[in-house]
Amino acid sequence: MSLQSAAAPAAASSTTRPSMVAAHHPIYGDASVVILAPTARPKPHEGEVLVAVHASSVNYGDQVMLTGRPWLVRLVFGLRRPKRRLLGIDVAGVVAAVGPGVTDFAPGDRVFGQSEGAWAELATVPAKALAHLPDGVPFAAAGAVPLAGMTALQGLRDHGRLRAGERVLINGASGGVGHLALQVAKALGAHVTAVVSARNVAQARALGADVVVDYTRQDFTATDARYDLILDVAGSQPLRACRRLLQDGGRYVSTVGNLRFLLKLVVARLFWRNLGFFNQRADAADLHTLAGWLADGRLRPVVERSYPLDKVADALAAFAHGPNGAKTLIVR
Repeated sequence: MSLQSAAAPAAASSTTRPSMVAAHHPIYGDASVVILAPTARPKPHEGEVLVAVHASSVNYGDQVMLTGRPWLVRLVFGLRRPKRRLLGIDVAGVVAAVGPGVTDFAPGDRVFGQSEGAWAELATVPAKALAHLPDGVPFAAAGAVPLAGMTALQGLRDHGRLRAGERVLINGASGGVGHLALQVAKALGAHVTAVVSARNVAQARALGADVVVDYTRQDFTATDARYDLILDVAGSQPLRACRRLLQDGGRYVSTVGNLRFLLKLVVARLFWRNLGFFNQRADAADLHTLAGWLADGRLRPVVERSYPLDKVADALAAFAHGPNGAKTLIVR
């Protein structure tokens, strides 16, 4: 595991091909159902940008799409078989072409954002879900950030209403969202307590946490500490115990996608108005904010593992079985 500092790869030659290679899942299942196969080169439509992909990463949402679990998601993604068979959300690369109506991007621009089908040589991305990538920021670093970084930023700033000088506790501050949330909170001027496992204590300190709690040694809810905000990425403690840690007017925000935990949040919301949970949304302005922090070093993605595109099934298997101390990358 290391702080990401890889150099950006050279531009892809695949942008001139009539077809490309992409990761598909024709059925729901584990990593074994994923195939890498030729597919028609996509064409950007109105408001879209075609990107030659250099880096992406694995997120919890990718696992949901792959497995079709929890079962409720199949109401959207397809009951028996997936409607959307291309995989991958995060994308970082070079603009290959732009669709009608796109004026903010041009071929050759370095960009990053969110796509449908990013685990491919080429991906179409809505211009509103894309931002310019500053020179000097490696594609590998940018490919780790879009979904997890915007989840962290929107959870802390928008839903948690975090302000400079406030005290925030991040439960699960070492995973894909959590380790970025730690840094986002510091960039927003907060005092940060990071709850992590023993293997990630040094990482949390290196990323700027003011206080680090090793949950294998200490129950973070069994203290006299009080916080203005709890960002719960792990969902490992009862909501009532977390609520006791909040100052008057304190807020609790969860990013946990587990269905059982979400049901608990829905019920608790009936009695606890300062509780929040949300779905991350793609936002070019937020990507621009994250790009600035990547450029000035305030945001440093940590890479647990890195795989080439032709080993995408291995990447998914490793992510599913953990441990996941940070990000799993897919690079070209």
